[in-house]
Amino acid sequence: MKHVLIIGSGISGMVCALRCAEHGIQVTLVSHVPSERSQSVMAAGGINAVLPDDETGDSIASHVEDTLKGGCGLGGKKAVEGLCTYGGEILQWLERIGTVFSVDDKGRPLSRAFGGQSHKRTYYCGASTGKQIVSALVMETRRFESAGLIRRRLWCCFHSALIKDGACYGAILFDEARRRLEAVYADAVVIATGGQNALFGKTTGSTQCDGYAAGKLFMQGAELKNLEFIQYHPTTMETPQKRMLISEAARGEGGRLFYRRNGRNIYFMEDKYGSGGNLMTRDVVSREIDALDEKIYLDISFLGKSVIDDRLPEIRDLCARYGGIDVTREPIPVQPSVHFFMGGLAVHLNHETNIRSLFAIGECASMYHGANRLGGNSLLAAIYSGNVAADEIAGRNDGGLHPDFRSALEHESKLLTRNMNTQSTYPVMYMRDMLAETMRTRLGIVRSEDNLKTGLTDIDFYLSIAERICYDSSVMPYFNYSLTAILTLARATMICAMARQESRGAHWRSDFPKTDEAYGSASIIAYDGGNYSVRLDKERRYES
Repeated sequence: MKHVLIIGSGISGMVCALRCAEHGIQVTLVSHVPSERSQSVMAAGGINAVLPDDETGDSIASHVEDTLKGGCGLGGKKAVEGLCTYGGEILQWLERIGTVFSVDDKGRPLSRAFGGQSHKRTYYCGASTGKQIVSALVMETRRFESAGLIRRRLWCCFHSALIKDGACYGAILFDEARRRLEAVYADAVVIATGGQNALFGKTTGSTQCDGYAAGKLFMQGAELKNLEFIQYHPTTMETPQKRMLISEAARGEGGRLFYRRNGRNIYFMEDKYGSGGNLMTRDVVSREIDALDEKIYLDISFLGKSVIDDRLPEIRDLCARYGGIDVTREPIPVQPSVHFFMGGLAVHLNHETNIRSLFAIGECASMYHGANRLGGNSLLAAIYSGNVAADEIAGRNDGGLHPDFRSALEHESKLLTRNMNTQSTYPVMYMRDMLAETMRTRLGIVRSEDNLKTGLTDIDFYLSIAERICYDSSVMPYFNYSLTAILTLARATMICAMARQESRGAHWRSDFPKTDEAYGSASIIAYDGGNYSVRLDKERRYES
């Protein structure tokens, strides 16, 4: 029986596992924490789809057009057409497996307006859509676990891929309970590890998504794509631990952004862009806020308590718990924060990387969003990409013999043992905090050559230390061995941002403020023995 190893058990990982199991494929689903603690549960606003019985005048062609326009010309048309075409089918499947969508008095799913979209096509479960989808997927996955087709490996971390001659044969995992490495062979490996939140420290996402897998695979020969496109969500609330997302659902229901001057509320987005100003794309709203030296507020109080209780209860509770704010009476102080990564592992239409039998899905794969993602498309892409990868794997006749990787496992195990038994005078977590400060200050909403060069110098310094220090045995070994790969990914991101000398979508250069069609292709970066090479994918190899 064919065996697939899936790293990550959020929405994309579980969907891929389910589809593989339906094809009769044996799946090992690996994750550091249960699915209920994955970042997927934080997806709040909704999922985009055009339903077959739509009566609003919406169409798949319109969804495709909005997605390509939002991506500023860098999204692949074939990929986006596939994504949007299956939106309605995916929504209906989610309902069948138990996702509880908000409905009208006739039992039809309700949709709301999201930024950059010509129609209301974002279907939702209050403001906890991700949580509802995860719950439904967990129950569906358990059916196949009972049948023996899906096996979960909890408290395990990805260490490295088993790669030889341009093909992947499995992965080395770190087992936290036994504190040792283990080689797991597979006919295909699927990476579903999310974005690179930990590079920036406090973001709207989970720091469990640290980009290590992408960084390690990059060092092992996998190419990366569009790393410079980092989406800042315009409305987040500061807390001691992280930035709490104030979902775009609030503005989709009519919420208004403003600042106060001389006792008056200045609705700056509406003043500049008209009545739809609050629902401009996230990159536009974030830049407008960043350009203002003002304290920004989001007001939903005028919607009334009944509407807020019915449609935005999670935002109501979040603001009350973390900010002591009664949103039915007072506005919410907000600021932009890193939220989503359009860049990641470069994949073809079938979600295979440049390494055979190594796939990437969900946020860690760069495919559909181009230079900027539309709200509501992330959940759709997570589910669609998981299905695409599973169908590709099922249709292949790969399998059978694999090379012997015992020497590689022994080598990595010796390194891990050495690191576990030494003390550091320079704590690894402190270095990760320094990296986060560098990334936030040098790779912000608006970038410049000077800032990027300073950031690159800082990261080179961190890398020089990382290669020499003895690691801290008081922390989980994963944090020790992951440092160099995370720093390498950060360096690659900074290099890509320097190489793109234009402003487009979520990448904005103060020294190159105009869009330049000479850069109208995805950026691909490769790593060869410490050398980083960037090229523009003018032939669109990763979209054909």
